[in-house]
Amino acid sequence: MGLQDSNPEEETRVNERTPVEIVPWSGGHLELLRRMNAPEMTEHLGGPETEAQVAERHERYMRIAQKGTGRMFAVVLLPERELAGSVGYWERNWQGRQVCEMGWGILPAYQGRGLATAAVAQAIEAVRAQGARRTIHAYPGAGNPASNAVCRKLGFTLIGEIEFEYPPGSWMRCNDWRLAL
Repeated sequence: MGLQDSNPEEETRVNERTPVEIVPWSGGHLELLRRMNAPEMTEHLGGPETEAQVAERHERYMRIAQKGTGRMFAVVLLPERELAGSVGYWERNWQGRQVCEMGWGILPAYQGRGLATAAVAQAIEAVRAQGARRTIHAYPGAGNPASNAVCRKLGFTLIGEIEFEYPPGSWMRCNDWRLAL
């Protein structure tokens, strides 16, 4: 079951407490994805990708919304309008069923300011507005305290620690967090 089309009036979401908005992923966000491909950003995700892999990821991010299976957003710091990271959700086959997975990343220069929590909260509202899902899963690395803290702060329930294949062919220890919508 795909996600329904979004309301154009909801294309940009702003959080008044933390000055961040999420904007739909576009062709102009390739450079942001390149910046996010740094070793310090990918240490919990199997390390940096090649330029070809980054370009393919960018194309996948743009196709997700077209296919109706999720949405990727750039995280924009306000009022400067600086690109600070990404957040998104997509369908995934997990333990024999389709689930809605969520993931995010904030560039190192912007970490520690609550931007990830604010951006993920806005993305959760985007999923909720779709009305097509009852739960969201997040699978941060077990050794990634910042991403696990985002899950705790936003009311996700820790299901347990799991072995997770990411990227394909590489296994890592993750926490399975679930949020009921």
